[in-house]
Amino acid sequence: MVHGLSFTVELIQSCVHGCSSALLYSPHCLVVLDFSFLFFFFLFNTILSFRSRTTKTRLRYEITKWADSFDVLLSNKYGLAMFRALLKTEFSDENIEFWLTCKDYKKIKSPVKLVSKANKIYKEFIDVQAPREVNIDFRTRQETRQKLLEPTFSSLNEVQVRVYSLMEKDSYPWFLRSKIYQDLLNRTQMQCQRKSF
Repeated sequence: MVHGLSFTVELIQSCVHGCSSALLYSPHCLVVLDFSFLFFFFLFNTILSFRSRTTKTRLRYEITKWADSFDVLLSNKYGLAMFRALLKTEFSDENIEFWLTCKDYKKIKSPVKLVSKANKIYKEFIDVQAPREVNIDFRTRQETRQKLLEPTFSSLNEVQVRVYSLMEKDSYPWFLRSKIYQDLLNRTQMQCQRKSF
C-alpha cells in the first residue's frame, strides 16, 4: 500500500483556510469545497509530487488493479475512498454507504446495540422514502423489514448481497469509465514513464 496517500483532517483544513474568502463567496464564482473535490485535488497532487520511480510504479499497479474486480476496488482503501467520493458527486452514494453500514453492523457484539442499529439502518436506508433509500425490490424490502423486527447478525446479509450486485453491475462499470479514473490512470502512467531525478 502506498503510504504517501494518507490524507489528514489538518491538511484539508489548511487548504480550506488557505483559500481566499473573496473567491469562496464571490457571486461570480461559486466554489464548492466538499470532500470529493479535496480528495481528488490531494490525490492528483500527491501523485505528481512522487519522486521515486518505485513508488510511482507501485501506485500505478494499485490503481490499475481496481479494474480487475469490484471486490479489489472495495478492498483498497484509496479505491474505496475514490469510489465513494465520485458517487457522492452524483448524489448516488446511498448503496455504497448502506453496504459499508452493513459491514459495521456485523461487527456489533451487544444485542442491545444490534437492535438499536437495526432500527436506525431500517429508517435511514430500507423504509419506503427513507432519507437514503436503497434501490431494492418490494419483496426484499418486506423480508428485510420482517428480519429486523428481531434482528440477528445475519439479518442484513441478503439485502447487502443484492445491493453489492447492483453496484457491481451499474456503479462499478460507470466508475471505471469515469473521466476521474481514466485521468488518474493516464497521469500515473505518465509519471511512471517520466525520468526520476
